[in-house]
Amino acid sequence: MTVMRTDSATPEPGRLSSAGAGAANVGQAFKRALVSQCHPTMLFAVLLPFLIALAGCLLLLYLFWTPLNDWLAAEAARWDFVNRAEDWMLAMGLFSLKVYLVPIIAVAILLPVSGILGLAIAAVFVMPLVLRHVGQREYAGIARQGKHATAVSVWNAVWVSAAFAAGWLLTLPLWLVPPMAVVLSIFWWAFAFSRMMRVDAIVEHASPAERKLILERNNGGFWTIGLICSLLNLLPPAWVVLPVFSALVYAHYGLEALKRLRQDRVIDV
Repeated sequence: MTVMRTDSATPEPGRLSSAGAGAANVGQAFKRALVSQCHPTMLFAVLLPFLIALAGCLLLLYLFWTPLNDWLAAEAARWDFVNRAEDWMLAMGLFSLKVYLVPIIAVAILLPVSGILGLAIAAVFVMPLVLRHVGQREYAGIARQGKHATAVSVWNAVWVSAAFAAGWLLTLPLWLVPPMAVVLSIFWWAFAFSRMMRVDAIVEHASPAERKLILERNNGGFWTIGLICSLLNLLPPAWVVLPVFSALVYAHYGLEALKRLRQDRVIDV
């Protein structure tokens, strides 16, 4: 006999609050991801997005470094505040602002492009490996009910990458206002991690209805994971493992959320 549990059911005594349970689930996902990351299969999987991002970065620098620098130098010559700042610094016997400002802006444009490319590769091509790895070991009882997983994953990666690139470029002038450079970088990478990985983590296992419900109920947890990954992204050594590690964290968090959802909705008597 199967009994459906309604949302108005009275919670059990001593049950964790929503915020406390959310924090516990996020912490649990990170702990499990650390264990999974140490497996040889996942260590090998780290190489794919890193090498693709590295190759993409080198290709972007080779193709666009000189044209981008020339274009930025021409644009900077039209910025009155930059010209005034440069004249003042030169009059004081200091360095030329444009000599350093233009390359920094060029790097701030090209490096995130290669980074979002590596994250998209991890979401579309590495996440299935991650789900196969953790699914067989820790979530074998969760049936796969997803539909059009590949198409959904690719479309999600495309629109998130486009939104990230557009938002990054449009807010780039605000970097000149301290401390917006750090704040905006953290925000946009949190957006990229959260929006990119949360769908791919459950797209193979959750039905469309379940996926919608999980994303609504666990939006705060997904964003918290994205924020933590974004803060880790400020450390250059983390760039090597972060695409795959973030996929592992989201996979554990998403599949655990799906497991709880199915347990809450159906009680076998």
